[in-house]
Amino acid sequence: MASDPVSMNDIREFMRSQRYAVEASVAQESKPQAAVVGIAVSDSFEIVFDTLGTSRKAANLRANPRIAFVIGGLGETDARSVQYEGIADEPIGSEQERIRELYFLRFPDGRDRLHWPAITHFRTRPVWIRFSDYNQDPPVIVEFAFDDKGNVNADNR
Repeated sequence: MASDPVSMNDIREFMRSQRYAVEASVAQESKPQAAVVGIAVSDSFEIVFDTLGTSRKAANLRANPRIAFVIGGLGETDARSVQYEGIADEPIGSEQERIRELYFLRFPDGRDRLHWPAITHFRTRPVWIRFSDYNQDPPVIVEFAFDDKGNVNADNR
């Protein structure tokens, strides 16, 4: 029996149910690097995380803003995951305040880290998302591509 289609809202809520993700970036030497980061997810699928500006991921993203995440998929009882590719930046001004507030709603202790030297917040805008649900038989796998304004491309609906 086929299950109901997965909506963008379902995917966003799944992403929000996960506190951590594996983030991957590329070093200038073309070497892959990955780290676990705490994430907050906006209504428009932006992913926000904090890191030290002196970290490898920060240096990587400043040189090459392409980033990927794997969210979920590690539980023994829940075989759902999101693969996410996007473009990262470090907003300033009012956008910085907006993304920080989003992050602090998820991680209130993030405010305590604002006094750390070189703490920064990255925002990622989606380019491509794949949601996989292997809790079902057959599995449900849906993909969405986004335009440069963060809208889902019409071909993906």
